[in-house]
Amino acid sequence: MLTRLAHLSVTRRRLVLVLAGVAFVLAGAVGGGVAEQLSAGGFDDPSSESSRAEAALAEEFDTGSPNIVFLVTATDGLTVDDPSVAGAAEALTARIEAEGDIDDVASYWSLGRPPPLRSVDGAPESSALIVARIVGDQDHVVQRAGELRETFGGPIDGATVTTGGYGAVFNDVNHTIEEDLLRAEMIALPITILLLLLIFRGVVAAALPLVVGALSVVATFVVLRGLAEVTEVSVFALNLTTALGLGLAIDYSLFIVSRYREELGAGFAPHDAVVRTVRTAGRTVAFSALTVAASLCALLVFPQAFLRSFAYAGVAVAAMAGLFAVVVLPALLAALGHRVDSLSLRRKAPKPVGDGVWHRIATTVMRRPVPVITVVVVLLVLLGSPFLHIDLGRPDDRVLPTSAESRQVSDVLRGEYDSQEAGALSVVAPDTTAAGTGAARDEAIAAYAVDLSELTGVGRVDAVTGAYIDGQEIPVGPELTERFAGADATWLSVVPSIEPVSAAGERLVGQIRAAEAPFEVAVAGEPAQLVDSKDSLFSRLPLALGIIAVVTFMLLFLMFGSVVVPLKALVLNLLSLTATFGAMVWIFQDGNLSGILDFTATGSIDATTPILMFCIAFGLSMDYEVFLLSRIKEEHDAGRDNISSVAVGLERTGRIVTAAALLIAVVFTAFATSNVSFIKLFGIGLTLAVLMDAFVIRATLVPAFMRLAGEANWWAPGWMRRIHDRVGIRKHVDLDGGPGPAGGSGAASERPGPSVDLTGGAGPGAEPADPPRVGSR
Repeated sequence: MLTRLAHLSVTRRRLVLVLAGVAFVLAGAVGGGVAEQLSAGGFDDPSSESSRAEAALAEEFDTGSPNIVFLVTATDGLTVDDPSVAGAAEALTARIEAEGDIDDVASYWSLGRPPPLRSVDGAPESSALIVARIVGDQDHVVQRAGELRETFGGPIDGATVTTGGYGAVFNDVNHTIEEDLLRAEMIALPITILLLLLIFRGVVAAALPLVVGALSVVATFVVLRGLAEVTEVSVFALNLTTALGLGLAIDYSLFIVSRYREELGAGFAPHDAVVRTVRTAGRTVAFSALTVAASLCALLVFPQAFLRSFAYAGVAVAAMAGLFAVVVLPALLAALGHRVDSLSLRRKAPKPVGDGVWHRIATTVMRRPVPVITVVVVLLVLLGSPFLHIDLGRPDDRVLPTSAESRQVSDVLRGEYDSQEAGALSVVAPDTTAAGTGAARDEAIAAYAVDLSELTGVGRVDAVTGAYIDGQEIPVGPELTERFAGADATWLSVVPSIEPVSAAGERLVGQIRAAEAPFEVAVAGEPAQLVDSKDSLFSRLPLALGIIAVVTFMLLFLMFGSVVVPLKALVLNLLSLTATFGAMVWIFQDGNLSGILDFTATGSIDATTPILMFCIAFGLSMDYEVFLLSRIKEEHDAGRDNISSVAVGLERTGRIVTAAALLIAVVFTAFATSNVSFIKLFGIGLTLAVLMDAFVIRATLVPAFMRLAGEANWWAPGWMRRIHDRVGIRKHVDLDGGPGPAGGSGAASERPGPSVDLTGGAGPGAEPADPPRVGSR
């Protein structure tokens, strides 16, 4: 198939390039506005108890959890109880209530001035709250919060008004990320272009990955836009599309262009060189794209639309990058011919095989494989040890810099208020008939509210029968209690006195769910969402890991016909991620380097981030593994012994893998400049992952393990070998002889090369070095 595809790209290259150009324009027109169709939410499991409780609140009571807070701070030495401030705040409350999509407005001044809605005595400034709920889906809530800030924020008589709460926080998060991504692109693009020039050593060659990357990204935008018509797709998937699209385009282009130059250097005509390149490097690229897609498709098992969206984007962009790399890029190379090296920088004369730095690294490692393995594995395990005490949470206001308004409001609520009004839990009872009717029902509700108010971490409980603090009823007006009434239903608001999104908040949810209730209840609110999200993620994680392991094993077995190689690849890829995840916990959870990196450590990490990073980093690690192993197998099938195959394979691909890792690390490092901490974590974590894999795993553990395994590297049981013979990829690409340098084939992989003597030189009777590829180091 690849042979026919290669001949098509060569013989119909003009048609392929014209179609690619038309497709780019159309995809840009259709997918250019995809961001407007995507969602800013999708973080919760729609089938969880907390989601069901939120749905019951909306259906039975036309209410829900508060999602915006207006903080009124007195100025000029006044307090919130001074007549001028109180009058202005009451007028502000009335204006907010008049908004058509605002409900459940609870103001310190309109509810009889209850102490929980006012800052504690001794606070630096006197302040009080107006808590409300924006009606609508998450996208509307986030957008509307920004509009309400513009409308009601700023000075009033004797005070200033600032906004906080869920809607305002994620409005700030979205705007901050937009600014950060623009800055990241401005940083990454010139550095990437410069590195492309240095690595490809030519202006024309350096432009090829950008062409493949642009095609891959805009095509994926079209896919996401189509999916958004039938399911929820997170806007954050665009970040992965851009970063991974460019990264994989660079990887695949570098691999194919390097092999094309190698074939040209062996004496083949450009069109023959393109065909041979597609049949060898093209096959590797196709399988690499499949392994990356397999790692990311595991995210589809999770119910959160946020994670599923990364699967949509990742699978699509990997497929597009692989497709354009084996169809459009060969057509470009066929059209360019030798002009691929036009506008070249000065290039050093290529070194013969066996003299390169990666060859020396491989032979050095293989002389002492056991000590190398011991030292590297112990080091990786030690670096990964902090991951053992990981604590998973949800993003809150502290992902923002301290300069963000919503972060400042939340800090005031956290430090100057006895209760966390914006983090209130909702305890919903859709059917209270089990507690009786009339007075008996009210007594049961009151007794239940008293019990909840006495739980550790509860600041106040509001119910249809009144408000309760530490088991005692406090006086409140009917404006507060009447909203909890229903025909045969009721709900209670449990305002925590502890940080809602925290381990203490999780314990509080457990206590409420375990408390004896006179009727069936369900718990909603941010702490409940945290508990349910973790349960949902952990319950499906084994399935996701199993999918990655099984699919990766099958793909590698089909490609290499071995069970040892896939198992080794899985183990080494896991080892390559140990240090990354340990660093993630040590830095972002424990707070080390928080001053230098400018973020606030909360003692936990967003629960979705490790899963997302694992799937992306595992896919990229397997990408590099396929590059290296395919060349080692090619050399082995051509007649080299195990040691020579490993050494030459690493020499041929070591520069490609490390160059690709450096380029994609630049893209991820640009994300690390973000002012949102989970984006910063994402960037730093993936940068460490790709660099650790390319420079440590591929340079040390792969050659060391393959040296120890010897010919067993390619072993499989007889029954599996028979399966591979029937459905697997043919182990050796039979490249027809062509007009090579001396009328022969000229390809390094077509005849046995010199064996490698680990004591210092080539074995006896060694042949002259293989013809080097142009641009090899």
